[in-house]
Amino acid sequence: MSDFITNGPLPLAIVCLIIGFVFLVKGADLFVEGSSSIAKKLKVPSIVIGLTIVAIGTSLPEAAVSITASVTNNNALAISNVLGSNIFNLMVVIGVCAILTPVAVQKDVVRRDLPFSVICALLLLVLGYMGSMSLGHVDGIILLLLYIAFLGFMIYTAMKARKAGNENSSEVVAEAEEIKIMSVPKSILFIIIGAVGIMIGGDVVVDSAVNIATSFGMSQTLVGLTIVALGTSLPELVTSVVAAKKKEVDMALGNAIGSNVANILMILGIASSISPIPFHMEDLIDICVLVVFSLLIWLFAWTKKRIDKGEGLVMVVLYVIYVVYAAMR
Repeated sequence: MSDFITNGPLPLAIVCLIIGFVFLVKGADLFVEGSSSIAKKLKVPSIVIGLTIVAIGTSLPEAAVSITASVTNNNALAISNVLGSNIFNLMVVIGVCAILTPVAVQKDVVRRDLPFSVICALLLLVLGYMGSMSLGHVDGIILLLLYIAFLGFMIYTAMKARKAGNENSSEVVAEAEEIKIMSVPKSILFIIIGAVGIMIGGDVVVDSAVNIATSFGMSQTLVGLTIVALGTSLPELVTSVVAAKKKEVDMALGNAIGSNVANILMILGIASSISPIPFHMEDLIDICVLVVFSLLIWLFAWTKKRIDKGEGLVMVVLYVIYVVYAAMR
């Protein structure tokens, strides 16, 4: 199947890429529903479900692509997919939301989440550069341990706030509270089907992306930064646009930052633990771009405590300029 897609005609690769994205998105949805239902049956608090299962669920498509790429030695896709998704989440998802309606910024995002996301990007830069331009097994373990500590801290602070009587209004928590409790057999079936869908989707997307890169003479890095990053981030974009139209984007920036942290610490942590990921100079440049864009959004958020239409337009325009630069280099 892999050779059939990789060596097949270009139209087949494009169709398979779209099919792969569908498998990834639907598989992630089923996996989250099944896992959350079982967690609810075990009396796990909704706030914990929201900050773990549901939050991680939004990063499953990126995880499937990057981990599959790592396993199949298409490591350029593994790193570029994460960096491309992070930049897309920040500049396009949040930028489009701000154009439709101002994005309110919570204090925790400015004081804790944005600085931490910048630290994660800088850590990735340092580990990659110090590791002779590669992210090795030890680096992967460091990233994973840091993510576990981050999750533990988030759960601790959320539980503490709830005990103090402050309801956490995070969208992921609200979503967790709305998940219906299913029977155990049905939940397990959802988890299995979802996991299989994610695995198949990841394989198909990676094979199709390699074919497209070869056909157009593009590098895997460029395909990962653009086509694959767009496809795996499409659910976040659609969800955010719908929320913006309903004037419900209070947690849009916080959720995007949380997804970006998971992409770096969890996804690259797992991928590099499985197989070392070599870095190229383009990857270091893209990490620097991610840091600069994060600092810019931090500045926007700090000055007005919201991101308005004008700033949203600037973000989208900067993203377009970045993509043109990535295509030309």
